[in-house]
Amino acid sequence: MKFEINKKDDKTKARAGKITTDHGEILTPIFMPVGTAGTVKGVHTRELLDDVEAQIILGNTYHLYLRPGLDIMEKAGGLHKFNGWPKPILTDSGGYQVFSLKEIRKITEEGVQFNSHIDGSKHLFTPEYVMDIQRIIGADIIMAFDECPPYPCEYSYAKKSMHLTHRWLSRCINRLEATEPKYGHHQSLFPIVQGSVFKDLRKESAQFIADQNQDGNAIGGLSVGEPAEDMYEMLEIVNDILPEEKPRYLMGVGTPENILEGIALGTDMFDCVMPTRNARNGWLFTTQGIINIRNKKWEDDFSPIDENLGGYASTFYSKAYLKHLLKCQELLGAQIASIHNLRFYLWLVEEARKHILEGDFAEWKKQQTEVLMRRL
Repeated sequence: MKFEINKKDDKTKARAGKITTDHGEILTPIFMPVGTAGTVKGVHTRELLDDVEAQIILGNTYHLYLRPGLDIMEKAGGLHKFNGWPKPILTDSGGYQVFSLKEIRKITEEGVQFNSHIDGSKHLFTPEYVMDIQRIIGADIIMAFDECPPYPCEYSYAKKSMHLTHRWLSRCINRLEATEPKYGHHQSLFPIVQGSVFKDLRKESAQFIADQNQDGNAIGGLSVGEPAEDMYEMLEIVNDILPEEKPRYLMGVGTPENILEGIALGTDMFDCVMPTRNARNGWLFTTQGIINIRNKKWEDDFSPIDENLGGYASTFYSKAYLKHLLKCQELLGAQIASIHNLRFYLWLVEEARKHILEGDFAEWKKQQTEVLMRRL
């Protein structure tokens, strides 16, 4: 994997770059639609390519391991061939899912023993096995196995958890060095910075991760309930330590405002389920502000959902029609809303990149933040 910085903003730490993988290029900053079970929920590959204009999507190690399972995944030739996605894929390690299953999992030095949320069967994820699973899935970018501490947590717990994550990372690296990719394309490992909201832990973790000299680096354990100000403070601390010449990925974040602030603090990659999850509930992000399409005021509004975005779903269908579909619980309503919200998120990072290149990102960001978060 190759990463190059095309332009840095003069007034912030934002940068426009390009990641090159064996499955294509990714222009940064970038938002990555989440495809938990091998699909971005309710969205065809064709729509992701042509309407959303996604450059990379995510898969989920935990969910793909359970269903369809490693045997099917390997017989298919990996996730790219299984779901027909021709561009880069990133897989998380399952660490966050394990974190969220606190009632049915047990963490030890060896790894994490957990019960399947599907049938209760017992499984063990070790750092080595998680690397093997991601070899079989075949993503271009794979994540190290980590523990994501809850928020809030005691300092002692956060420190213990961080050091466990670091030891697991060393095992992940050793496993990858001892194995080869299965499908002929390179796989890049991204270690994950942890440390909760404690400055010294975040500094220590960021330095440890930087010292591993992997292709890129990720920041985890944020957007788990902490105030946004704490998230931004931790992000600034970490990004000042992580190497400038490697892409930085903020995991699971977030709102349009979060993403713009993250870009300003020097982050390159983002993912979140918010655009699709909110879409299914009628919550739309637009270039003019936020719309609750279920409100009566949109009942006879026959204007496009957002003619500024350029995508088919956003410009062809009216607000009134989308409101009707969602009210009737038609599947098409959730699909149109999901495609629209994803197009908005891709538009947002595309615009951010454009203004970084043009040299007026700081001014644009200030104006956009005020517009994008207002309720219409």
